Amino acid sequence: MNRNKIVSADEAIALIRDGDSVSCSGFVGIGTPEELIVALERRFLTTRSPRELTLVFAAAPGDGKTRGVNRLAHEGLVGRAIGGHWALVPKLAKLATDNLIEAYNLPLGTISHLYRDAAAHRAGTLSKVGLGTFVDPRQGGGRINQRTCEELVRVMKIDGEEWLFYKAFAVNVALIRGTTADPLGNLTMEHEALLLDAQAAAMAARNANGLVIAQVERIAAAGTLDPRSVVVPGVLVDCVVVASPELHQQTYGTAYNAAFSGEMRVPADRIAVAVLDERKLIARRCAFELPLGGVINLGIGVPEVLGAVAAEERVLDHLTLTAEPGVIGGMPSGGLDFGAAVNTQALLHQNQQFDFYDGGGLDLACLGMAQVDHAGSVNVSRFGTRLAGAGGFINISQNARRVVFAGTFTAGGLEVAIEDGRLRIVTEGTASKFVNAVEQITFSGPQAVSKQQSVLYVTERCVFSLQSGGLQLTEVAPGIDIDRDILARMQFQPLIGQVGCMDARLYRSGPMGLSAALLDLQLNERLSYDSERNILFVNFQGYSIHDMDDVDSVRRVFAALYQKAGRKMALVANYDGFRIDESLSDSYFAMVEELHAQYYSTAARYTTSAVMRLKLGESLSSRRGAAHLFETQSEALEFLLHRPHVLAVGPAWPGGQPSTG
Repeated sequence: MNRNKIVSADEAIALIRDGDSVSCSGFVGIGTPEELIVALERRFLTTRSPRELTLVFAAAPGDGKTRGVNRLAHEGLVGRAIGGHWALVPKLAKLATDNLIEAYNLPLGTISHLYRDAAAHRAGTLSKVGLGTFVDPRQGGGRINQRTCEELVRVMKIDGEEWLFYKAFAVNVALIRGTTADPLGNLTMEHEALLLDAQAAAMAARNANGLVIAQVERIAAAGTLDPRSVVVPGVLVDCVVVASPELHQQTYGTAYNAAFSGEMRVPADRIAVAVLDERKLIARRCAFELPLGGVINLGIGVPEVLGAVAAEERVLDHLTLTAEPGVIGGMPSGGLDFGAAVNTQALLHQNQQFDFYDGGGLDLACLGMAQVDHAGSVNVSRFGTRLAGAGGFINISQNARRVVFAGTFTAGGLEVAIEDGRLRIVTEGTASKFVNAVEQITFSGPQAVSKQQSVLYVTERCVFSLQSGGLQLTEVAPGIDIDRDILARMQFQPLIGQVGCMDARLYRSGPMGLSAALLDLQLNERLSYDSERNILFVNFQGYSIHDMDDVDSVRRVFAALYQKAGRKMALVANYDGFRIDESLSDSYFAMVEELHAQYYSTAARYTTSAVMRLKLGESLSSRRGAAHLFETQSEALEFLLHRPHVLAVGPAWPGGQPSTG
């Protein structure tokens, strides 16, 4: 065993052979081993070797110009490329679109999973991700050009259901990056903003009897690294290269930010307020779809502004924002810092994040849109000779419970003005985004309809929803003419039913009061009134009381419903998973006592948690209407149904009208 693996970049890169399959880590500039890439380019330009490499990358390790694997875009150096995102590697993308190399665009999350499958010597990855899109072999199988012939994706039927099988690729060389290494090659990542797939890619190369080269910023003495901090163990690493600082920035936009590595937290009030332009208008409308208490992914472009809007409206504490390279919680960054985040709760390996995403872990995804067709399909990946790539878009959009696509209605020179709470189109964009047929299907509308996925398309001037018959116009901005400003700018006729007006608050400066609006709206969705039996069913499962705004919301929503019903009613409430800040307990239960006195004829609460039943009992026993607590809903209902005098005979009060339920 080599007891000292520290070598120069040129010495390490000299070990790569012609025809090797080389994986390169990196998410934009995060985790991108720039020193190693520079050395690989230098060797090729000097010796014309190595040649005909297969280059594999999940996210694009590049800056959209010259850095990252853009440096490797030389004819002869790369013979085949398998990538998830291509927009930030335009020089390599041009080799692909010019038919000069074999090239594939596969979902980022699937490539991330294929590293693990290659490490375990599995045949490949079986997934539903990509069905109905351009990576489905019936629509091209992710092949970018005519030169690319081998099929890496095929359709399989299992128990009558269609799946896609992605063939595993070989990894002979893994280029990865970390912060600190010891002479044995043990690797930590304390200054890195992300973990990415360094561990899985290194394991894939090691198990193929290949080569693992790690770029780091410093060397520690053997035996001094905390084993719990080691992300890639030394048994997987062959060479360690100490990078020069200019080739080891934390991101392409930031040399080092301690908040990106979790060393410090940023005050919430330091997040800049976005200016009120068309991007913020769209983000504001998307914000009304935010599921409080939910897990959310924000994409590139307009969706990036949604985080700033959520911060301005003070709802960030009610949300868990995530980013596909492994970020859980906090505030994601944009631009060349995209992928990094501040104030994170946790950081996962990228393949683990996509396990979570692919399994339906996202309550909402807000993503960009470049082209939309009559069936609701979306293209963000290919426009003529311009190759953007799908990135994680397919994984995320196909598997989130709800999807909101966000973007301007037209592209190319659009200018708008916001005047007296109304929207005016100053200069119309030159390119229509709503087209008869998208150039490439990155998101399949029919596929979403088949599984009853909730999908919205939000622009600065209108909102569409996805229905079984295609796109339906549902909302229009104040000041916008449907015929002139919408239908005349589309290449197809959408479904038009009852069209509402977009909320006027979107078009006014200052905060919208979103927190209270969302609290009331989403609490309303937890209520169900059976007018025939005069029972109100409340589902508090997973509900949280964080602050007095939450307490006030419960008071407002319940009072409004009782006033509409016009009579006292019985309450059945599910308290499974209910959470309340201890400091708010007295205020909350005082409010519950107030509601009981005014509106309940009786109340039965239930939860499977013995601890929660105890807490509810302690909080309610000293108050009016002592708690009737049960373990199941059936027990709670049985209690009420044996007390018919408190159900439908509840007295009405002046001004109330019975609800129809």
